[in-house]
Amino acid sequence: MDLNIFWFVTLGILLAGYAVLDGFDLGVGILHPLAKTDHEKRLFLNSIGPFWDGNEVWLVTFGGALFAAFPDAYATAFSGFYLPFMLLLCALIFRAVSIEFRSKHDSPIWRAAWDWSFFGASVLATFLFGVAVGNCLNGILVGSDKEYAGTVLDLLNPYSIVIGILAVATFAMHGSIFLYLKLEGELKERVHRWIWHTFGCFIVCYILATIYTLVSVPRAIHNFENHPWLWGIVVLNVLTIANVPRAVFLGRPGYAFLSSSLTLIAFTALFGAALFPNLITSNILPEYSLTIYNSASSEKTLNIMRIIAFCGMPFVISYTAIIYWVFRGKVKLGKFSY
Repeated sequence: MDLNIFWFVTLGILLAGYAVLDGFDLGVGILHPLAKTDHEKRLFLNSIGPFWDGNEVWLVTFGGALFAAFPDAYATAFSGFYLPFMLLLCALIFRAVSIEFRSKHDSPIWRAAWDWSFFGASVLATFLFGVAVGNCLNGILVGSDKEYAGTVLDLLNPYSIVIGILAVATFAMHGSIFLYLKLEGELKERVHRWIWHTFGCFIVCYILATIYTLVSVPRAIHNFENHPWLWGIVVLNVLTIANVPRAVFLGRPGYAFLSSSLTLIAFTALFGAALFPNLITSNILPEYSLTIYNSASSEKTLNIMRIIAFCGMPFVISYTAIIYWVFRGKVKLGKFSY
């Protein structure tokens, strides 16, 4: 495989891994205010307690791989999206601080403040991820000097806002299914009802975003015209989405979570197929777009990085698998719980 394509695919795998793994704990944060009592809020937090920090490793790895493999695209993205990325960083920090600090003081006001911080940071982070994806698809104002020529307000265009709302709805659905998998008793039955609401919101946003994409970003299906086999990803996406309510109706939370995870993987694959070979699309002139070729590091660097990736990825995957195996089963509150 071409080294540039290899790293494009690798970035897609890292992004898909982050969407699946951190997607559910962001979703739990979005649903956190629906918990009625302090006991229920603690159950929500402890359902993701062993996983949330490890899940973010995938995002850090994605950023590092982008920096090393495609430094020009990394520089353009982080300079153009500087303020949104700082807001995203603050949101991720506040999520972590909220989880760790909430139970340090037994005061209703203290805990309520961190609860709302956890919720707000989860919504903001998810929305900003969606806005970033929307701008990548829609294109941004990049000139011949590979510099972003727009403003922050240009990034908050109607299309990117729609994709941001879709991201919030998708992660809320993913998080509700995860809670259905981890909880038990009366709370589990309430979460079961939430799934139908979150799935309904997701379907509405999904249909709206799909229509908006086909109308507003016609180049998104350009690669599908040249490579008809890519339509198989669309079929997979539709089937996985359709299987979510079926699995929930049958009372099979593990099956539903698998379907939701495959939906996110299919979304990531569709995003990559629509974007390829661009990493950042220019709205000024197509020639100014940053592709996997004109923004890449040297071939020697990409080759050395590939060797490192083959050595390092098994450790990341093994760590993730072990953590999820050790903390499998229903969530319980114990002496060392949040």
